[in-house]
Amino acid sequence: MAENKYKGFSTRAIHAGEQTDTRAGSTGDVVVPIHLSTTFIWDEPGRAHSEFEYIRSSNPTRNAYEQKLAALEDANYAVAFSSGLAAENALMQVLLRPGDHVVAFDDLYGGTRRLLEEVFQGIDVSYVDLSDSSEFDKAVKENTKLLWIESPTNPMIKVGDIAALARSAHEKGMLVVVDNTFLSPYFQRPLALGADVVVHSSTKYIGGHSDVLGGALVTSDEVLHEKIRAIQNNAGAVLSPFDSYLNIRGLKTLAVRMERHQQNALRIAQFLAGHQKVAKVLYPGLPDNPYHEVVKRQASGFGGMLSFELHGTLEDAKSFISRLRLFTLAESLGGVESLIELPSLMTHVGVDPEVRRSIGISDTLLRVSVGLEDADDLIEDLKYTLDN
Repeated sequence: MAENKYKGFSTRAIHAGEQTDTRAGSTGDVVVPIHLSTTFIWDEPGRAHSEFEYIRSSNPTRNAYEQKLAALEDANYAVAFSSGLAAENALMQVLLRPGDHVVAFDDLYGGTRRLLEEVFQGIDVSYVDLSDSSEFDKAVKENTKLLWIESPTNPMIKVGDIAALARSAHEKGMLVVVDNTFLSPYFQRPLALGADVVVHSSTKYIGGHSDVLGGALVTSDEVLHEKIRAIQNNAGAVLSPFDSYLNIRGLKTLAVRMERHQQNALRIAQFLAGHQKVAKVLYPGLPDNPYHEVVKRQASGFGGMLSFELHGTLEDAKSFISRLRLFTLAESLGGVESLIELPSLMTHVGVDPEVRRSIGISDTLLRVSVGLEDADDLIEDLKYTLDN
């Protein structure tokens, strides 16, 4: 169960899950050690020496990370997986059976779409614009079991009213899952808004340095947690001790990083919104963004992700990207460096072109993960490239 005795987010980020060993003869580690042992001593047959028996079932470093993450989401439990998709796969195994129906955001992460459509092929899915709560009500069927929300979405940065959607879903007997990867627990805590489970790709903001792969499921439901833990133990997609350590390290600086990501993103969004070669900017931190007010209600910040659309053609967009100096062309997000990508040819190339267009993903839409560089340098890079 999560440790929640500290009120402040940064205090919890640094201290939750930490159990410094000050016993006689101990080393007194300030940082949680990386426990690499794959197996643990038993005192006698049938009686383990401690709660740890085998690395797949439990590991001290992974436990510390899970306790810290749960504390930051104001949850009772967190389960750490080897990737975000491994976490989603386990959750779908727990919650869904052939013939079930799922309502999901139309602008959904491509990997989640592939899981629902190619791996869980017996599942019926309706993709709707959940930024309009009435669209959810229209999509519900008698066999609807699950509402899957991303907020903000990837890459159109749409926002759903999580509290309103969760209330409606629960009235209909459904469970609610929220992918909180983009805002992280620093800016948004979906369980407090009514979600049953929070999903994270910890590869992104939680890790924060583009050097660790991981995922997590967070919940306060004990029965659901036990089912998730059983699936993980039986299937084996656990986070390694070293990657658990990297995620612990990442969480300790999450607050200061997210603030800087947001500061830089807002300045860049403001610059882009005023440039004649930019057709539109998608960032809820801008006061005229249609999701500005709902984010203010349900989150404490707007995050570091934005998208923008250029005037012109696909070739213009490719030419623009090729001339940038500080924005690295790469998939993923949430690291200290600024990344840019062209969803139509990268993260969402596997989505049917007709579906992409219906969602609003044009050939000149660019998604940006704004990093921690100096904002003036990032803006200068964008300005020079757009002007030339």
